[in-house]
Amino acid sequence: MVKIGIIGAGHIGGNVARQAVRAGHEVVVSFSRDPETLRAFAADLGERAVAGTPREAVTGAELTVLSVPWGVIDAALEQAGTLDGALVVDTTNQFGPGPGPEAGQTAAAFNAARLPGARYTKSFNTLTAGFQAQVADRPLETRVVQWICGDDPAAKAVVADFVDSLGYLPIDLGGLADCAVMESPRRPGAVYGEEYRRADAEGVVAAVRAGRPIPPTPAYE
Repeated sequence: MVKIGIIGAGHIGGNVARQAVRAGHEVVVSFSRDPETLRAFAADLGERAVAGTPREAVTGAELTVLSVPWGVIDAALEQAGTLDGALVVDTTNQFGPGPGPEAGQTAAAFNAARLPGARYTKSFNTLTAGFQAQVADRPLETRVVQWICGDDPAAKAVVADFVDSLGYLPIDLGGLADCAVMESPRRPGAVYGEEYRRADAEGVVAAVRAGRPIPPTPAYE
């Protein structure tokens, strides 16, 4: 059991919260324009979930999930307070207004710089919330990949265990500079928006590490 703090309980963050509770973790959900809706969502999740502020979600959390719209990341982080030493899983994608990365910089690297001192990782951002909910906890042979990137190997190992507990297959894509292929938008030569399973995911990792274009997108029955 892991204590999870979730900043942003919308589509992706909400699904992570739901799957985390199902897996036996404790969850604090936070950051909503409607506190009553947030409390109702927590109540629907059951006794392992409570609603709180971003600061309350972060306090004591073993893993913090950042899952808010791109344009309000700074506001969410301000409400969370210091994340120095915190293990953060960033699920965001660069859609809509707000500051963005420089040319050649990944969105993951840009966000990691907004979280000084945090143990930053990126995951849960490549598939829709509906699809993630649908495929959670499939049999091992058809388990769906959740990609992970980041520069902290120990942090990625913790996130991989968490991903596995939710019923997905964790695949370490590499460091922050390697995250481009898992970032929006959906396009040829990227894994964003696509379902992957183990064998095809391993081919992607090998290509990224070799500096080659990734193999064609797989199709499954």
